[in-house]
Amino acid sequence: MSGKLAKAKGFKKSKPGTYLSIGTSLFGVVSIVKQAKKARFENDKLMLVDAVVSAAAVATGVALLVRELRRLGDDDVLAG
Repeated sequence: MSGKLAKAKGFKKSKPGTYLSIGTSLFGVVSIVKQAKKARFENDKLMLVDAVVSAAAVATGVALLVRELRRLGDDDVLAG
């Protein structure tokens, strides 16, 4: 069981794992866009601010993941 756990942790730091994390993060954009549209329709400034902050958090998270992906370069954990 320890080998499976180690492999799972290795996947998170691999290129495919990072791509999966980026995709998952970007999937959250759908709900943020819906929230922003609803906020604009209802003229709810607080909900709009929440959507903007959430979008900034997703953008920051994706930027960090892209940086991690670049750092991985050719030394992919699962490839070696």
